[in-house]
Amino acid sequence: LEMLQGKRVIVTGASKGIGEQMAYHLAKMGAHVVVTARSKETLKKVVSHCLELGAASAHYIAGSMENMTFAEQFVAQAGKLMGGLDMLILNHITNTSMNLFSGDIHLVRRSMEVNFLSYVVLSVAALPMLKQSNGSIVVVSSKAGKMASPLVAPYSASKFALDGFFSSVRMEHSVTKVNVSITLCILGLINTDTAMKAVSGIINIDASPKEECALEIIKG
Repeated sequence: LEMLQGKRVIVTGASKGIGEQMAYHLAKMGAHVVVTARSKETLKKVVSHCLELGAASAHYIAGSMENMTFAEQFVAQAGKLMGGLDMLILNHITNTSMNLFSGDIHLVRRSMEVNFLSYVVLSVAALPMLKQSNGSIVVVSSKAGKMASPLVAPYSASKFALDGFFSSVRMEHSVTKVNVSITLCILGLINTDTAMKAVSGIINIDASPKEECALEIIKG
């Protein structure tokens, strides 16, 4: 893991849960970190803790991934702050809860835009920098993107889309000799506040610890 010392890393959805824990692990390894989420106040605390833990540098840029212009500009700003990019960790999702699908098209559209389309926008914006550094894209996905389950139709659709898109691009990179690796992380139930709230009273299985999960993602 010393390999990550001095590496320049973006983590999205980093104000809580797995994203926050990944930022802390990267900080301990001495990486340069730029974190993003919607909450400026929470991100300030995350950055402050990253610096305490030994990050080579730590910055935050707050904004919503519903806004594709923000997504694109965020990558450019992060690249400027760190002088390039070695790793893009895509981890954010829109607010989601477990419900029967009631025909809410707006929810489907928002899930697809935030959980899928913004990932594409971010990766396209980051690719020139990642090509220069022979870097990597890490996509945090879910079992719900490999296997259908009830009560999460819009979320599941967006995660299936991630798998289809990034698995396809990974093959293209191999054929065209683009030296940027793409890793899809397929997670089960993790004990983040968001996940625990969503499954409360619906699913009764043991969740895995978010700290360990975050470390495994970074280790690849």
